[in-house]
Amino acid sequence: MGKMSAFILFLLLAGLVGGAGWLATWDIPAPVSTVEKVIPDERFPR
Repeated sequence: MGKMSAFILFLLLAGLVGGAGWLATWDIPAPVSTVEKVIPDERFPR
């Protein structure tokens, strides 16, 4: 049972390290959305 649990632990650690490496190098695209806001003229000094 010792070899089996060591193998499972190795697979778990390899998955965690691989997942962390994948997240560290993943180029996540920035969200793109158009924002339109009306600003009243009273807010600008003349």
